[in-house]
Amino acid sequence: MCEDNQTHVTEIRLLGFQGLNKLKPLFFIGVFLCYMLILCGNLVIITLVATVDYLKIPMFVFLKHLASIDVLLTTTVVPLMLHSILNEEETLTFVGCIIQLYLFAVFGCVQCFLIATMSYDRYLAICAPLRYASLMNPQVCFQLVTGSWVFGILLITSELIAVCQFTFCGLNFVDHFFCDFGPLVELSNSDKSSFTIQDFVLSLFMIPFPFAFIVTTYVCISFNILKIASAYGRRKAFSTCSSHLVTVGTSYGTMITVYVLPSQYNSVNINKYRSLLYIVVSPLMNPIIYSLRNQNIQKALLKLLSNIETFS
Repeated sequence: MCEDNQTHVTEIRLLGFQGLNKLKPLFFIGVFLCYMLILCGNLVIITLVATVDYLKIPMFVFLKHLASIDVLLTTTVVPLMLHSILNEEETLTFVGCIIQLYLFAVFGCVQCFLIATMSYDRYLAICAPLRYASLMNPQVCFQLVTGSWVFGILLITSELIAVCQFTFCGLNFVDHFFCDFGPLVELSNSDKSSFTIQDFVLSLFMIPFPFAFIVTTYVCISFNILKIASAYGRRKAFSTCSSHLVTVGTSYGTMITVYVLPSQYNSVNINKYRSLLYIVVSPLMNPIIYSLRNQNIQKALLKLLSNIETFS
């Protein structure tokens, strides 16, 4: 309960990026262009995988879902962030803040599981090539994608229920550009000791466990690649994993920087830009990585462009 001289928080003020001054237009244009590239690049991948028959294999099916997550995750945050850059802050209703927090957390959690699932796909392709088609059939792909969504929703929902039981009184400003768990929980007047334990346990399933699984699969993949006699065979086997490895590096690298590495009290602005790397840079890199390094994607993209040119 709030004290007599305090009121329940009904709105959340997001302070965004303060002090940009003359850099505000340049920063806005940069973020806006990145967002447009994220939408265009990932929507192109979704379209190609959905329409081109030879791309309807497990690796690209998972890539399509990862591209969808990237679009949803950035769209949850970036449009409001762009508005806050122009106005120097953004005001959301408390319910609106909770909805943004929930959607962002679910999409981020599912992204972690999908990237881990893609490493399992690469493990089967290299370590069990003769049984790959039977082990990674369309039904299994559907179950893995569905499982990622169900598990992510369950984890985040349980944590959000705990947050909604907190009491929020008095202060209503968050020194961030979107509603995230840490900054929002800090506003609460409730005892957070039990939530801290719950958050730690659930966080293990969101980042460290999937990352440990990815590392384990790639250790096994590396041993199997080293067993290949020819240098050409080793390069070919490694090339099938290279794009996913870069995705792991960009996605988990930025996530670990934001949510795992300790942050100092006076490094709020640093944490904002770390979050910006995760929300903007990582989704921007994925379509670039796969379009530059995968010949099948390049072939399908050239075919799409030629069809567009023919119709025009």
